[in-house]
Amino acid sequence: MSAASTDTPVDLYATDRAGLRALLEDLGEPAYRGDQVAAWLVRGVDDPQRMTDLPAALRDRLAARTAGSTPELVAHHVADGGRTHKFLLRFADGEAIETVLMRYPRRATVCISTQAGCAMGCPFCATGQAGLRRQLTAGEIVRQVVVAQQALATGRIGDVELDPSVVAGEGPDHVTNVVYMGMGEPLANLEPTIASVRWLHDPDGFGLSARSITVSTVGLVPAIGRLAELGLPLTLAVSLHAATDALRDDLVPVNRTHPLHELERAVQDYRRRTRRRVTIEWCLIGDVNDDVSQADALAAIARRLRAHVNVIPMNPTPGVRWQEPTRARTDAFVGRLERSGATVTLRDTRGRDAEAACGQLLAARTLGEGRTLPAARGAADRVGLLVAAAERGGSEGPS
Repeated sequence: MSAASTDTPVDLYATDRAGLRALLEDLGEPAYRGDQVAAWLVRGVDDPQRMTDLPAALRDRLAARTAGSTPELVAHHVADGGRTHKFLLRFADGEAIETVLMRYPRRATVCISTQAGCAMGCPFCATGQAGLRRQLTAGEIVRQVVVAQQALATGRIGDVELDPSVVAGEGPDHVTNVVYMGMGEPLANLEPTIASVRWLHDPDGFGLSARSITVSTVGLVPAIGRLAELGLPLTLAVSLHAATDALRDDLVPVNRTHPLHELERAVQDYRRRTRRRVTIEWCLIGDVNDDVSQADALAAIARRLRAHVNVIPMNPTPGVRWQEPTRARTDAFVGRLERSGATVTLRDTRGRDAEAACGQLLAARTLGEGRTLPAARGAADRVGLLVAAAERGGSEGPS
């Protein structure tokens, strides 16, 4: 990634070290100034006026060439005894997205969004109720990780002091893992997603191990191939949710374009090229996909792909008619998978009391303000547009 033209605002978090040096040279400065800027970015500062080791005149010129700023914290919900923190963040144009910080004894995982809303049209997903409003830039994706890092290190986001539990208790004081499982479909916003992955992995950027980064997808087959071309051992998480085309066509509409046999081939190729085990995400919905036939079909897919299955009981969401399964149905489903030879983990529903399902906090806030959720009208049309964009290798879509 190189610096943009003088007519285009530069997104610093989407610019690699060479691009930063080139940008500063364009401004008549020595290349090492780019390294100084990079050091500030790693610390979570992208406002040139706060880069105090740069000359004041340079700060003004750099500010005029760059775009983006730390998002505003709109809401902060805490759950699980302080182990889960959900942030509703608003960017300068008023668009809000959700980021979730989850603390564990040995890791701190941040779940980030790649789009404001989503156009995939999955009817059980709270994010889909908001529709797709626009794509996030690479910088806006990375800034979510930076916000979580600041929260862990200082207990603050910008000028807002957070609940003390965000820094209390055991666990690391820095982000160790990033999962692209928040609002939006990462591979429908492919180029910014790839740019953000590169920055997070870059030793001169955030410095995360590629193995600690997970990118999820509902099954945009051509884009899975593009992700494999990165040559990084990222974990691919496939949001399957149904193991037959008949049911998946309804639950995950993109399946009508890329049915299960195409998705399986793409996942097998991804595993071959990256040598990384793929995970299958399965939102378990009561009386919808929690029966014996789905368990058996899922187990067969998992065995063929040598994939690990994460079963996540549905987190009830306002406006969604379906509910979580009973404990008995959940245990029976997981047991059937295990007896069928699949490796499976039953995930806890982290953040239930923080409205931590994707899009749930935004949906609840919107409804609480007396506004109507712009449910994904014409979802199938938008899915078609975004699938076509992914197949072209771009990131087109509503902006």
